[in-house]
Amino acid sequence: MRISLNWLRELVEIKLSPEELAHTLTMAGFEVEDIEDRRTWADGVVLGKVLERQPHPNADKLSVCQVDVGAAETLNIVCGAANVRADIYVPVATVGTYLPNIDLKIKPAKLRGVPSHGMICSLKELGLPSEVDGIHIFTGENLSVGSDVRPLLGLDDVILDVTATANRADALSMVGIAREVAALTGGKLSIPEPGEVKITQNAGKLGLKIADTQACPAYIGTVIEQVKIAPSPDWLQQRLRAAGVRPISNVVDITNYVLLEWGQPLHAFDQERLQAVAGNGNLTIGVRFANQGESLKTLDGQPRNLATQNLLITANDKPVALAGVMGGEETEVYEGSQNLVLEAALFDSVAIRRSSRGVGLRSEASGRYERGVNRAELEVACRRALALISELAGGVIVHQEIVDTRPDPATWSRSIALRLDRVNEILGPTDLGEDTGELQASDVVRILTALGCQLTATDERSWNVAVPPYRYRDLEREIDLIEEIARLYGYDNFCDTLPEKAQAGYLPIDQELLRKLRATLRAEGLTELVQYSLVKPGEDRQIVLSNPLFTEYSALRTDLMAGLIDAFQYNLEQGNGSLNGFEIGRIFQQEEDGLHEADAIAGILGGDSSLGKWSKGGREQPMTWFEAKGILESVFQQLGIQVEYQPDCRDERLHPGRTASLWIGGNRLGVFGQLHPQLRREKDLPDSVYLFQLDLDVLLDALDQDEILIPTFKSYSTYPASDRDIAFFAPVKVSVGELEKAINKAGKGLLESVEIFDEYRGENVPQGQRSLAFRLVYRASDRTLTDAEVEPVHNKVREALVEKFGVNLRS
Repeated sequence: MRISLNWLRELVEIKLSPEELAHTLTMAGFEVEDIEDRRTWADGVVLGKVLERQPHPNADKLSVCQVDVGAAETLNIVCGAANVRADIYVPVATVGTYLPNIDLKIKPAKLRGVPSHGMICSLKELGLPSEVDGIHIFTGENLSVGSDVRPLLGLDDVILDVTATANRADALSMVGIAREVAALTGGKLSIPEPGEVKITQNAGKLGLKIADTQACPAYIGTVIEQVKIAPSPDWLQQRLRAAGVRPISNVVDITNYVLLEWGQPLHAFDQERLQAVAGNGNLTIGVRFANQGESLKTLDGQPRNLATQNLLITANDKPVALAGVMGGEETEVYEGSQNLVLEAALFDSVAIRRSSRGVGLRSEASGRYERGVNRAELEVACRRALALISELAGGVIVHQEIVDTRPDPATWSRSIALRLDRVNEILGPTDLGEDTGELQASDVVRILTALGCQLTATDERSWNVAVPPYRYRDLEREIDLIEEIARLYGYDNFCDTLPEKAQAGYLPIDQELLRKLRATLRAEGLTELVQYSLVKPGEDRQIVLSNPLFTEYSALRTDLMAGLIDAFQYNLEQGNGSLNGFEIGRIFQQEEDGLHEADAIAGILGGDSSLGKWSKGGREQPMTWFEAKGILESVFQQLGIQVEYQPDCRDERLHPGRTASLWIGGNRLGVFGQLHPQLRREKDLPDSVYLFQLDLDVLLDALDQDEILIPTFKSYSTYPASDRDIAFFAPVKVSVGELEKAINKAGKGLLESVEIFDEYRGENVPQGQRSLAFRLVYRASDRTLTDAEVEPVHNKVREALVEKFGVNLRS
């Protein structure tokens, strides 16, 4: 909000310089983003009177003027404005004046052969907005030639651009900032208290009908007649311009002025136009939510299609304004308006926020209603506006209707228990220079009283604090009062203290394991992906949002693999090649016993990870199922866990004959498999695409074991190994994993490793079987093994395979 110091000084005593005041406000939580010193814009510009105007002898569009600026001699000034003439008062930039807004220093010059000693200025050249094309002409009375023009133009002012936090709705007004400055500096407040306005009651002029009193707890409608629409006086226009508001007319300017002064939005309707919209009969102003299909053209000229969440102002049930957001074009005040209906109302912040977002329209009014307008000063703001309309527009107040469902005013002030011991416990010691101290009861009373609170002592070190109505939404608990005490006492006046015992930071074990897992996957050439949790609806067991931002993203994902498949397809379409990536994220499902969410890790493989394709004819080498499985097994090996693979065909997106479920110690870890050919064709993907998805909680639980977290040293053998090969026919239904498990169990003690090196199906192999060959490595840590030691163990392995699986040994 832009704060005029001249206006602020009328509301509160200020002894600080603009820079000091800006620093004080910033340290108190109101960041001053900019200081606009308007006093520099027209330093050296004085009031002059054009005594004579003659056409330029050498230029048709130039004039030669004799201007009196209160000096001993008149100035000869060449002017190019079309509206310059004799006997007018104008701003004159004398020689030596610097105009920063146009970066021009005035020097003596000759224009087309005629000397010129100064410049007659327009408002734009002085940094002020103006719709007049030409120099500025003063129209006031008692103008003194040679005097400084800055007071006449409102340029003897400094503007502070102040940003208020979201919880301080009261600070979006001049009165609110004045109260804050008074509390910070001890300055005396001079807030205007408008008196009671005289209302000539005239029954039948206006009726009110509030359909939803929760959305509109209070509404004041006032009928004003005999209004004369005209430009506002200079002082009012200057204050609006300083706040960044464009003056329009006296009535509209007054509503904007009260909005800036008290933070209470107001709106003026043209009564005749309201009656025209309402039709015949008595005029009734209503407040209700819109019906589906209704529309309204707002003051910005834009037609708005309304929804049931839009709160409306109606005239005999016909929409005339978006409540708390913007008025309607059809009923706006114009130059010919004579009778008005002034609206002063309170609206629910949630209702206004939804309505504003629903039509994509924010305004100064909606911004204040969304944060919460002071409900205790509605009548004060209304009386202030009515008094100004009577004074500046000659309006006669003939009728007023009020609907008020607010709680009893006695309940507007909340009482909070505050303990001095708790204040010092939270804030710590204060800095007293060479010594430290603590906040005293007098400090607490002084600070909170300055904020407008009323304190009632319950004992020497505690109080009941009554919060003023304008801070009702902000101060709710004891900790809120403690924050205010720290803010006004000054954060820099407290000691900087560190804990007595410092403890090194550390990561939780889950975070450490997660980092290790990410590093391991990246080491295998996988890129980490991050995707939205919101997906399209339509799948089974999806959780659908009740208030989605977009229909296309209105459900929560049930797995990670679908997003990875889309990412793979997108990279191919963009010419980036096949994707090897993984994602760690949360998935959501709707079960019979309620909503469930879990963390998962998923990956997709299909790209050629080798470098240099010249040896392959410049083509990528498709990844085989075993290569993809090898990447996953390498990750498990580096993590130090044993994972079993079992055939699986439950996921329809995966190949039914090339899919395995993964298990750790009897717990299902996840699934790994090749993309189903039908889905591959639909997505136009290559044949060699593989997917896996693992339950992250099961994986982390398996990794959270002492033997994994605390590695133990295992000595290696310096003696040579003894290799043995074993070949046999085995049933196809028996997996290699089951065979390796049986071999390791039978050869336990001397067997160091088992590796399959051959598999054959075809001629000379019995039906329903396959030929497998394994290499077994035997080694002892303390000696060189002899054949006499190896053979009994090797025979035991052979016997175990025959006994358990009925294999037909070939060697």
